[in-house]
Amino acid sequence: MPEIRITSLTFGPYAIAHLEGRTIMVPGAVPGDVLEVEIASRRRDWSIAKIIRVITPGPARRHPPCRYLPLCGGCDWQHIEYASQIETKADIVATALEPLAEGPIERAGLVEPAPAEFGYRSRVRLKVGRGGRLGFHRLSSNDIVDIDECLVSGAPLDAARALARAIDRWANEIEVAGDRDSQVIVAYGSKPVSARDREAAKRILEQFGFVKGIVMRADSAREVIGDATITLDVEEGLDLRFDADLFSQVNHAQNRKLVAAVVEMAAVSDRTELLDLFCGVGNLSLAAARVGATVTGADSDALAIAAASANAARLGIERARFLAMKSEDAADFLIRANYKPDVIVVDPPRVGAAELMPRIARLGARSVIYVSCDVATLARDLRVLKASRYSVKRVRAFDFFPNTHHVEVVAHLLLT
Repeated sequence: MPEIRITSLTFGPYAIAHLEGRTIMVPGAVPGDVLEVEIASRRRDWSIAKIIRVITPGPARRHPPCRYLPLCGGCDWQHIEYASQIETKADIVATALEPLAEGPIERAGLVEPAPAEFGYRSRVRLKVGRGGRLGFHRLSSNDIVDIDECLVSGAPLDAARALARAIDRWANEIEVAGDRDSQVIVAYGSKPVSARDREAAKRILEQFGFVKGIVMRADSAREVIGDATITLDVEEGLDLRFDADLFSQVNHAQNRKLVAAVVEMAAVSDRTELLDLFCGVGNLSLAAARVGATVTGADSDALAIAAASANAARLGIERARFLAMKSEDAADFLIRANYKPDVIVVDPPRVGAAELMPRIARLGARSVIYVSCDVATLARDLRVLKASRYSVKRVRAFDFFPNTHHVEVVAHLLLT
C-alpha cells in the first residue's frame, strides 16, 4: 500500500497528494495527513484513493461528531476543525477571484463563520430508497445510508421517516422544511400521486401534530395537503411567507447577513433603479425596495413570483414589481424597453448564469452584485463582465454550509 502526504484541499470532497508524478485525490483527508492508501481508480493524469490508515493526522483533523460518517456523503468536511474550514474556504475564494480583482484579496475575515456549526439548516433534502429507507447517498455512489438524525438539520426527521415508509413506492426524495415550532414536508416522485399515497400523507399529517403541511410534487404536478407556508425572517420587521417547495436559503442567520451586505453594496437611495435576476420569493428584492429602491425582479418560477408579489402587497412595499420570466428573457425584454438600471443583483443556481452575462453588460448598470454558491462558475461569469469594463471592487463570503466545502460568495463590480 502506498504512503502519501496530503498537501491541500480542493473545492469539493477531495484532498490532494502527489505520488510518482501523479495527482492523488483522497476523500476524507486533511492537509498534513500522512496516509496509507489504496488506489481505487485511475485516470490519465490522476487517481482516486481511499484511506486505509491514518499514519500521522494533520493538525486540523478531528473525529467527525456525526455517527454516520464516513459512510454518509452529506458533510464532506466534518472531519476538519471548523476554524480550518473557514481558512480553507477563504483561500479557495481568494485564489479563484484575485485574477479578476483590482489587487490581492485579504484572506483574514473574508469568510464570515456561521453562528452555529450544527443544527443550522432550516431545510434538508433526503433520498428515499426501497422499503422507505431515508438518508443520504454515500460519497460517489447512489447507495443510500440510512439515518435517524442529521446533525446539521434544524428540524427532526421522525415524520419524514414515517412518510417515507408510507409512500415508498412513489417518493424518491423527501425534504423537511422547519418553520419556527413546526415543519412542512415536501415529497418528490416521478409519477402522478395515487389515492393511496394521498391518503397516507393525510394520515402522517394527523399523526404528527408539529407537521402543518405536506406538498407532493411530480414534475409539474403539485398537490398541497394542509398548510405549506413557511416563514423566512430576512431582517427585523421583514418576514417573507411562501410555500415550502419554493427555493429559500437554508441558513437563516447567515442569510440575514447576506441580505444586509447586498443592500449595503447597492448603496440604495430613493432614486435607485434595481434589477434583481433570479429573484425567487424576493429575498434580496424586498429588502432593497424597503429602503427606497424601485425594484424589478424576475424569475422563471411563477409560484415564487406570486409569493414575492404577495409579500410586497402584505408588507406595503409599493416600489417592487415582479416578472414571471426566465432571467435571460427578462433582460432581453428590458433591453428592448430601454430600461436603465442603476444596480443589477444576480443570484443564480449553482450552474451560474453564463448566458446572462452579455445581457447584463448591455444593460450597463453602474453596479453589479453577483451572489453565488459556486466559486468556479462565479469566476467564469465574472470574466465576461471584466471584459465588458466591469471591475471587481469587493468580495465577501458567508459560510452558509458548515462542514461542507460549499460557501456563499458576494462579488461587487463597478462599471469603469
